[in-house]
Amino acid sequence: MTIDSLLNEYRRHFPANGDDGQNLIRRAFAFAKNAHKGQKRQSGDEYFSHVFETAKQLARWRLDAASIAAGLLHDSIEDCGVARETLEKEFGEETAGLVDGVTKLGSLKYREEDANIESLRKMILAISKDLRVVFIKLADRLHNMKTLSFVPPAKQRRIALETNEIYAPIAERLGMQSVAGELEDLAFPYIHPEAYRWLKDNVRESYDERQRYLKKIEPIVREHLRKAGVVPLSIDYRAKRFFSLYKKLLRYDMNLDQIYDLIAMRIIVSTIDECYLVLGAIHQLWPPMPGKIKDYIALPKPNGYQSLHTTVFCVDNRPTEFQIRTHDMHEHAENGTAAHWFYESKKHDAKAAQHAIADSKEVLWVQQLKEWQNQFPGSQEFIEALKVDFFSDRVFVLTPKGKVIDLPTGATPVDFAYKVHTDVGDACVGAKVNNKIVPLDFQLQSGDVVQILTQKGKHPSEDWMRFVKTNEAKKKIKASVHKKEPRARKAEYRIVVAKRIGAVKDILAIFARNKISISGLRTTDEKSPFPTIKVAADIGAKERAEEIMLKIRKIDGVREVGYKII
Repeated sequence: MTIDSLLNEYRRHFPANGDDGQNLIRRAFAFAKNAHKGQKRQSGDEYFSHVFETAKQLARWRLDAASIAAGLLHDSIEDCGVARETLEKEFGEETAGLVDGVTKLGSLKYREEDANIESLRKMILAISKDLRVVFIKLADRLHNMKTLSFVPPAKQRRIALETNEIYAPIAERLGMQSVAGELEDLAFPYIHPEAYRWLKDNVRESYDERQRYLKKIEPIVREHLRKAGVVPLSIDYRAKRFFSLYKKLLRYDMNLDQIYDLIAMRIIVSTIDECYLVLGAIHQLWPPMPGKIKDYIALPKPNGYQSLHTTVFCVDNRPTEFQIRTHDMHEHAENGTAAHWFYESKKHDAKAAQHAIADSKEVLWVQQLKEWQNQFPGSQEFIEALKVDFFSDRVFVLTPKGKVIDLPTGATPVDFAYKVHTDVGDACVGAKVNNKIVPLDFQLQSGDVVQILTQKGKHPSEDWMRFVKTNEAKKKIKASVHKKEPRARKAEYRIVVAKRIGAVKDILAIFARNKISISGLRTTDEKSPFPTIKVAADIGAKERAEEIMLKIRKIDGVREVGYKII
């Protein structure tokens, strides 16, 4: 765990980046080592070993100095009590912002019974805003999964499920095939322990035998490619990952003989033209299996993955898979977006320009990112491109129990309440966002934790129609308002009360006991020792308003109370 080993990894990809990046990493290394001094992991290792391994993984992925520094510092806010302002002063706004983003992701909790998993994945991307936050979180999770055996058994399954359901699919979406596969394999023994043991016992021999077979045919392939005028950069063997194999075996009644790509031969060449030459040469040698030729170069996968796949009847008539791609395609297949961080510009191949691109916003964005990586290597334009904006029309907020609610931009606590349940919306009298009381027309932001304050017997206010955003809320408000009796006169109370826990609850209780509906609640001067609480309520007569005012005046801590009819 030396600074030199980390800097050496960084310098491999940034040899001409000057001293500024290295100095930033050095300072973050020293700061993190001191901040985590004396802290131990459950494995007994120094806690600093975790943040160091996170940073080193980021360096291997060719991430910039700010990201590597943030990897070293990513637990300093949550576990060491370091303020964001301190990090900003020491390391600059960029690094501090990345650390703060990772800290916010740490507050999201996956629950096995949560059916809205896709919304949680989207929320992680939306509140990250800068994809480097996601890379740091993936590097953090990768190391945590490697040491999961030291975590108490009760937590192992939850963490493994979260990894498998949330973080592996995000890595897959970003084209980080290798990372996604490794996360799934690390989670597999904790999610399906019996299946994992069965696979280990039954597959090892098949793997070994398959690899011996591929080594036997490799010289035949090389000689035939030489005659075709192609010298591959490399030929190797890719063993199918355990969890991927398990999912495929489920479709084939756990019959290993039906899995033709248990180990595939992977051929790396220099150009796209050579990819197709190799494909033709292999088909000259051995006949392809019908339906087993896949051209992911002409038609990339949504996450940007490109390669040619073919399964042929090889020596001894054995079905054998070949994967053919360029070096750049292989780098992207292994590490996706992160692998292209500061590549040299490359001229676009004529065939590449014809690639079909799926038309979803997300897929277009991934494709654009690859283009920007080639056009603006190392530039501010590319860093700006990492700012996620394809969720700009949505916000993702949380219930107090951690359930994700997906709403349109501009949505309010009332929209949230009706999304949770009609009864919650109808009974809504106020809201707390991140533990602070807010007005009902407050515009929610991704990552907010929203709590709805309700009152039994309350009816929605027609005034809510002015600010609610969702059609669902508008429809339910209209339906409820039409059922109501003629509207009562409204009064707005202004209450100055000493700041104390339970003051708002005591005030609301007065209205509840007197069967008076509240249509609005907000607090001003929150930093004052005597904040002002404003309550809008349906009052039948002025005499009734006076009666309620007198009762509020008796509440402990109330310094001033008044009202006006509105």
